Amino acid sequence: MPSKARPQFATEKVERKVNLKDVARDADVSLSTASHALNGTAPLTIEVRERVLDSAKRLGYLDRRRKKATIAALRVLLLAIPDDAAPESDLNLVSWTILNGLRRECERRGIRIVPFVSTGRRIDGAQVRQIALSERADGIVVLNDDQPELIRSLASPDMPVVIVNGEDPAMLVDTVTPENRFGARLGIEHLLALGHRRILHLTWKGRTTIQRRYDGFSDAYLAAQLPVPDDMIVEAEGYEPRHGEAAINALLDRDPTVKGATAVFCAADNLALGCLKALADRDIRVPEAISVLGFDDIVPGEFSRPPLSTVSVPTDRLGAAALALIEQRLIANDPQRPAHRLELGCHLVLRGSIAAPRS
Repeated sequence: MPSKARPQFATEKVERKVNLKDVARDADVSLSTASHALNGTAPLTIEVRERVLDSAKRLGYLDRRRKKATIAALRVLLLAIPDDAAPESDLNLVSWTILNGLRRECERRGIRIVPFVSTGRRIDGAQVRQIALSERADGIVVLNDDQPELIRSLASPDMPVVIVNGEDPAMLVDTVTPENRFGARLGIEHLLALGHRRILHLTWKGRTTIQRRYDGFSDAYLAAQLPVPDDMIVEAEGYEPRHGEAAINALLDRDPTVKGATAVFCAADNLALGCLKALADRDIRVPEAISVLGFDDIVPGEFSRPPLSTVSVPTDRLGAAALALIEQRLIANDPQRPAHRLELGCHLVLRGSIAAPRS
């Protein structure tokens, strides 16, 4: 009788999947420390976190977790700042609130920040990229500078970049910004609902983010089926309180009625503080004679006379949102991933500087 053929069994060993215990053992840390390092759930030293991540990468655990989108892959961040945003002062409280929020989030998650401050108001993209590569940064965050030349020099599939408090119309890199247009519209809609029609818009030739606040000003009028009062736009030389004060004083010298305005919408709280001073110096009462609305919600506005009503911006949340975008891009590991534009919502804060117009 012919012998029966023996069944053929695979002789290869089934490779055991590396687990978190293996990573902890290889990195010589506890299981809980390894978990915190990989999930960014507790502050750890840079040395410990990098040791755990290096073990996870070498053992193949990192790639498996990345595919499941469950890994905190950001370890080193290059932070590029224009020189005018670096000094801490009352004039750049918005920038410092953004930076402090980013710093706190990095400390909480054990991310090392490599700061780069430009020597002028414009950031050198080639220099930023060189430092990022030398420091082995996992991503780059740029604050307040969205010049097209800078964005083109930084845009690359091998290094995630996020512009914070700026825009990229070409959508080459990720951006995080307040919803400036919606916030401005929200404020103007409130003034219109109170009965104001002649609303002065005090602004300056800022970046695209400031232009969006004018867009929101216009949107509110159009939504109310009212003509946009383009003759009510007043441009200051800059965003500082002294610039707002000078612009309102110059207008009052030309026209004591302030173009018949019953309210002033300022594109920044700094301008609004200057506006309040100019009006007070002329004995023009706020809000009895004219209302004033700011934008940003910086601390000095709470203590102005009267306290400043404003559009509150989530400046302390922008940094965490930027880190999330970088980690999403690192996890995706997809060179074709399209750029994301993330806008955080604003809300109205009513204090003492707004009232219905006198009939």
